Amino acid sequence: MNILGIMSGTSLDGLDLTICSFWESGKKWIFRIHAAETIQYTEEWIRKLQSAPHLSGIDLLYLHQEYGQFIADNARFFIQSSGLKVDLISSHGHTVFHQPEAGFTMQAGDPQVIASLTGITTAGDFRKTDVLLGGQGAPLVTVGDQYLFGEYDFCLNLGGFANISYISDEKRLARDVCPVNIILNQLAGELDLPYDRNGFAGRSGNVSETLLGRLNSIGYYQTAGPGSLGREWLDYEFMPVIRDFNLPVTDILRTVYEHISLQIARQIRRGAKVLVTGGGAYNQFLVEKIREVSHGNIIIPSSDLIEYKEALIFAFLGLLRLHKRINCFASVTGASRDSCCGVIYRSF
Repeated sequence: MNILGIMSGTSLDGLDLTICSFWESGKKWIFRIHAAETIQYTEEWIRKLQSAPHLSGIDLLYLHQEYGQFIADNARFFIQSSGLKVDLISSHGHTVFHQPEAGFTMQAGDPQVIASLTGITTAGDFRKTDVLLGGQGAPLVTVGDQYLFGEYDFCLNLGGFANISYISDEKRLARDVCPVNIILNQLAGELDLPYDRNGFAGRSGNVSETLLGRLNSIGYYQTAGPGSLGREWLDYEFMPVIRDFNLPVTDILRTVYEHISLQIARQIRRGAKVLVTGGGAYNQFLVEKIREVSHGNIIIPSSDLIEYKEALIFAFLGLLRLHKRINCFASVTGASRDSCCGVIYRSF
């Protein structure tokens, strides 16, 4: 099967699309990426997705459908441009609400709209089942880490938030670590930069030991085991600490880089083989700091994996869901049991 995996991250870099195929070989799966592309969001779509948590119920439903149409339109064009036949679409959507402690999560981009407009069976709504089973509903990419990238000691994704997965006592464990691009981009915006290219702005600042201590003392970092982060946590737990300090933005940025590297280093064993993907892998200063503080064997793969590993893994999750196989580990999310997450939507 050719499967189109679609992912939109919290940092709003764009809509990632990749057409992949998979083969099973013993306990390992082999994959091939046939085509991949990122659709950059317009300013209008960035505004719509950023404001989504504050919409009325009826406006949120409209956005859910409208964004589903946006995904479908881009999926159709991408498929046509690739010249490939696609048997299944697997779409994560864009997270608007993620409050597993309250028992709910919501990703915009109605999969039924995608299935109906493309005429292709679509898998979506991957987080809900795990949350209803008492889990965090995240990170979900760990099944892919297990079966597609099992040769690495740790798989670290530097997206809107950092998440990491690894094997301990023959179980796959994982958690969201800390904010990365979602906060770095926000602070870069205060310097009229779209993002902090290679960490140049952050490198020019100075570490505030007081701010660093406050950030490292945030409650989430004192917990162990499964854990997931969302924009709500950033707005209500992380940003108020930063706003308590009247510092130059470059000093705040530099301190946040130090914070990120320290939190990630807490998760990594010295000398461990670490696969690093996500947009943050292109940030030279960030990778330099993680390597320096963690003493890990940091491995930066090809650009296809850096940019499209999450879309690739959501394609894989869709394949497992279609065949009714486990695609979410309770050891990762804290749910009451492993599960086969996601909903299959048929085209009319």
